[in-house]
Amino acid sequence: MIENRPWGWYEVLHDGAYKVKRIRVEPHKRLSLQSHRFRRELWHVIEGAGAAVRGDETVRLVVGTTLVIEPEQKHRLINDTDAGLEIVEIQTGSYFGEDDIVRYEDDFRRA
Repeated sequence: MIENRPWGWYEVLHDGAYKVKRIRVEPHKRLSLQSHRFRRELWHVIEGAGAAVRGDETVRLVVGTTLVIEPEQKHRLINDTDAGLEIVEIQTGSYFGEDDIVRYEDDFRRA
């Protein structure tokens, strides 16, 4: 089932001992600057291009890029292009709930 968000949408593909999501970020949108206490995320770009903030660095993303986000590491997914950006996100750890998001900055006033 697709979950709509102000920046695009996500779909949970697997939810068990690990979680897999397909995430789409619409053109010129970005997710909150956030961190998680209980999970590690692996992002793999499957469509489009964009950028990711991970700690103090900004990484350019293109199809085939894989990026690891460690627990408690501040991060943000950004689509700074005119086309959609899609990633597959694999979460591992002890808890995958949406209430494990700590927001620091948010374009949609959720911080």
